[in-house]
Amino acid sequence: MTGTSSRGSCRGIPFRQRLLLALLHICGGSMQNTDFQKLLFLYCQEAENSKLYQFVPYRYGAFSFTSYADRRRLVEKGFLWVEPHNKDQDKWHLTRKGRYACRGIEDESLKAFAYRYRNLRGDELIAETYRHFPYYATRSEIVERVLRGDAATQHEIEEAQSHLDSIKTDSKLLTIGYEGRALEGFLNQLLQSKVDILCDVRKNAISRKYGFSKKTLCYACQQLGIRYEHKSELGIASALRRDLKAQADYDNLFIQYKKFISLQKDNILEEIHTWLQEGQTVALTCFERKARQCHRHCVAEIIESKYIKKRISKNMSWQGGTHHIQ
Repeated sequence: MTGTSSRGSCRGIPFRQRLLLALLHICGGSMQNTDFQKLLFLYCQEAENSKLYQFVPYRYGAFSFTSYADRRRLVEKGFLWVEPHNKDQDKWHLTRKGRYACRGIEDESLKAFAYRYRNLRGDELIAETYRHFPYYATRSEIVERVLRGDAATQHEIEEAQSHLDSIKTDSKLLTIGYEGRALEGFLNQLLQSKVDILCDVRKNAISRKYGFSKKTLCYACQQLGIRYEHKSELGIASALRRDLKAQADYDNLFIQYKKFISLQKDNILEEIHTWLQEGQTVALTCFERKARQCHRHCVAEIIESKYIKKRISKNMSWQGGTHHIQ
């Protein structure tokens, strides 16, 4: 491979992906999945731009769906190759092309980081992440094995879990938009709000932003114990949303929308109400960050006024009011 072809092939690689390559390179050029995921997590917690990759608490601790998506892209482009083993022990390997792509971003902080963690791998490395960031161990399946009697860290994890458990109350209706959020930040909001069901009210559950198309979002939710439901019938056609500028434009659209779904989509609204009656916490989701500029707030208002306030059952303790997660 010539220098020219290598240089040309590196164009357009996001800095985040180049950093992933650089971290792998400075740590020896190859590493098992779990080890690399934990080192990437620790580095991102120290880096000034901590949002390079975000993480969720998962089976073995901190995990980034986005980093794995980036890995697939880098493999497709020839910067990495993966040596298959059993599921969590696949090894990431840099190619020559990958080594070239990360040149120039291996600064002193990255080198210092790699030096500090040069001898930590396996359970010792995972335990290190648990000690410093107990929240990310709250869904771990291997805490007892990894900590091996480290009572102090186990206590911190139990306290973090206890805090999450204390949030769980009776059924709640929430709304959340994914505008401006990374997938992992979005999922952490759901976990910390104790959401049981994520109800996607987009007409077309597709997105150019990683993680928010139906298949990927559904998979990520399922991995974290959150049920995903897509109710496309509650969506608004994109053509009707064109040329909306002032809040008054949104309000006029939503007046017509509320009339339509109240009369035509009663069965779907009733279904969502049934989930609440069963004690589930439900989050309605769409794109816009501001709830007042998204039809999800209309869905919530109709459910609350048409069903909940009129017939709260003895088996359902309703806290009142929809909470819009900002």
